[in-house]
Order: sequence, then C-alpha cells, then structure tokens
Amino acid sequence: MRTIPADTHRILDIATVIVFVVAPLALGMTGLAAALSYLLAMVHLAMTLTTRFSVGQSRSVPLRLHGAIECAVGIGLIALPWTLRWHDATRGFYLSAGAVILLVWALSAYRVPASRASA
Repeated sequence: MRTIPADTHRILDIATVIVFVVAPLALGMTGLAAALSYLLAMVHLAMTLTTRFSVGQSRSVPLRLHGAIECAVGIGLIALPWTLRWHDATRGFYLSAGAVILLVWALSAYRVPASRASA
C-alpha cells in the first residue's frame, strides 16, 4: 500500500540529505565511506531539486524515475558494506540507510497529484 504522498516524500528526501551529511561526522567515518556519504547527499539533493513532485512544475525528472533510482540506490546501499568489507558503525549506517530508503520507496505513491484547480 503506497501511503506516502509526493509532498511528504520531498520532505523525507531533504531529511535523507541531512542524514548523509551528518553521518560521517557523527559516526567518525573517514576515507571512501565518508566521501560516499557526502556524494550521496549531493546526488540525493540534486534529484530532489530536479524532480517534478507536483503538476505545473517545470522540473526535468519525472517522479516515477525518481522512485526507480531510489529503489536501485537502496539495494546498492545494502550490498555495499559486504562488497567493500566495511564493519561496525559504517556497515550499520549503510545497511540502515538502504533499508530506510527501500521502505520509503515501498510506501511512496510515485505519481504526481492532480492539480487542485482541476478538482
């Protein structure tokens, strides 16, 4: 059941960006783990700013494509700790981030709501 509307999803995306920025500092990540977290924050912010969340927006990324990319990223984040043999807090962070992104993906309604003017 897809219960998270597009407007709420946009807010959750901004929260995700903040988490990816704060995590390396809070968890003491360095090197590739920290760089990847900052890169994910930038990419997630760019996706959020370019996604068409409502009718009339002239943004270039359709909401359904945004959802497909989030699904792929969630799966990738879950696989990453084993691929790179990360342990402890870094592994936990990337596993948790992937799981949360997949949960939000599963619960989000990836369709642009109808305009209020046409209702």
